[in-house]
Formats: sequence, structure tokens, C-alpha cells
Amino acid sequence: MAAVELILLQRVEKLGQMGDVVKVKPGYARNFLLPQKKALRASKDNRAKFEQQRVQLEALNLRRREEAERIAERVGGLSVIIIRQAGESGSLYGSVSARDIAEGATTGGLTINRSQVVLEHPIKTLGLSQVRVSLHPEVSIPVTVNVARSPEEAERQARGERAAGPADDDEQAPTAENIFEGDTPQPD
Repeated sequence: MAAVELILLQRVEKLGQMGDVVKVKPGYARNFLLPQKKALRASKDNRAKFEQQRVQLEALNLRRREEAERIAERVGGLSVIIIRQAGESGSLYGSVSARDIAEGATTGGLTINRSQVVLEHPIKTLGLSQVRVSLHPEVSIPVTVNVARSPEEAERQARGERAAGPADDDEQAPTAENIFEGDTPQPD
């Protein structure tokens, strides 16, 4: 399959700026860039049409970016609390997805959809995690995701206290193996 040439109608991360002519795989163009109206096919007619509308597109992009920057200033330092069941080791039964974070942010006062949450990998443990929320292709904010078993535990984690989880390494808890071996740890 040959690459498809497109004109970007907005900045696309790891691809290019508005107005750039880029070559991408046909599936990426067909399934993402074209339906999301982030690009146009780079035909002769579309190039001429883009050049005619370039000033309006740049002005629209500038307004959207300024609005996103105002929102970013207003909700800077947003923290989202997500309550989940977890095992004794702090591993979740399941994971926290972009949809869960988007719903939590909406509850916290920032209305976003799950496609705006940039999640490198699902969150699978209790604790605090930093996630990036893209308000605009050029504006993103960090959001702290606090995953806990209960609201009380979330408060403790937010204050910097460790969640009740596995014992510290220097204070080894007695296990069935070391009890039978006779080498239970002695308090200092």
C-alpha cells in the first residue's frame, strides 16, 4: 500500500503543524485523520481550497487555543479521585481507563471526553499517577489521578501518606515460610 498525502488542518502530535503536507498510511488517514476533520486529501483542488481558507482556519485555531489556555489556567492542578477495589498488594481488580479519568474530571468541574486523556498505559495499582489531558493540540494540562479503595484512603494518599499496603522491606512481615524456618524478624 502506498502512503497517502494529506494537508493537516490542525497540529497533530508527532506528525506536523497546520498546513503541512504529510504522507501517512492509508488506514491512519481513513480511520482517524479524515473522519476527525484533522486533514484533507492533498489533491490540487483541496490545496487551492486550503490556501483560500488558511487565514480563517488559523484564526479559528488561535481562538480555540486561547480558550484552551484560559481553561488550563482555571483548572490547573486538578486532582481526580477514583475509588476501586484492590488486593492486599495494592494491585487493582481491573484497571483505570481514560473513560474513568474523563468521568472523574467531569465530576471535578472539567468537562472532557476520553479521547482527550493521554494515557500511556492503564493504571493498575493504587496511588497517585500523573496523566496528561489535551485541551487543544497545542495545550495540555497535567491531572493527578488518585486511585484508592475508599475516600479516606484517597485523603491519606493526597496528604502524602502511604496507602495501607504491603509491609516495608526493612520491616519484613512474618510469612508462613520464615515462621516454619524459625527466622521470624525480631523487633529492634
